[in-house]
Amino acid sequence: MSQDELKLSVARAAIDYVPDGKIIGVGTGSTANFFIDELAKIRDRIPATVASSKATAERLESHGIRVLDLNEVDSIPVYIDGADEISDSGAMIKGGGGALTREKIIASAADRFICIADESKQVAMLGRFPLPVEVIPMAHRLIARKLDALGGSARLRMKNDAPFVTDNGNYILDVSGLQIADPEALEAEINHYPGVVTVGLFARRGADVCLLGSPAGVKTLTFGRGKP
Repeated sequence: MSQDELKLSVARAAIDYVPDGKIIGVGTGSTANFFIDELAKIRDRIPATVASSKATAERLESHGIRVLDLNEVDSIPVYIDGADEISDSGAMIKGGGGALTREKIIASAADRFICIADESKQVAMLGRFPLPVEVIPMAHRLIARKLDALGGSARLRMKNDAPFVTDNGNYILDVSGLQIADPEALEAEINHYPGVVTVGLFARRGADVCLLGSPAGVKTLTFGRGKP
């Protein structure tokens, strides 16, 4: 099976986690896009969604699915999104698509986080995928030095020969070379650096369930977590 076929398989499986008549959170990225396309088939069952990026909102609305601002919503029973890496404990690296801050906000508001990914994203230790850190532009060199001191190598994300700018107007540093043995501790440390908006470690609020696409079928991993 191709990677796209694996992503489609978990996107279809995730539809079973969508409660009728409830507003749900929807993530960003290639796997989330497959989910959005599947969600369109049952759009009459959900009143609205909350999107983790402008790109996701546009894709949802193109299918006729209503998108609300988080401030208009009192509860989100489920948030469905992909991951760049996920550990055996349900901790994740996210942010390859640049939407890590809004993804983390919606995940924190949701009762359950359903991660959808192909099996290549499951790792014994996080860090093979560069860790994204969203930063205030004036602080990016300062924060890069702090991240380098942790043993990584921080590089400013670029697009078309200019710094990549998030939906929030910030920059992203991608940190390679880390072996993240304690994701919660590292998440807390980096988030305390002045100038950091958020780090793409989802450890304190990791996945509750992960649907992993494999040639043998969709594997369901349950972590027994929950909203902190």
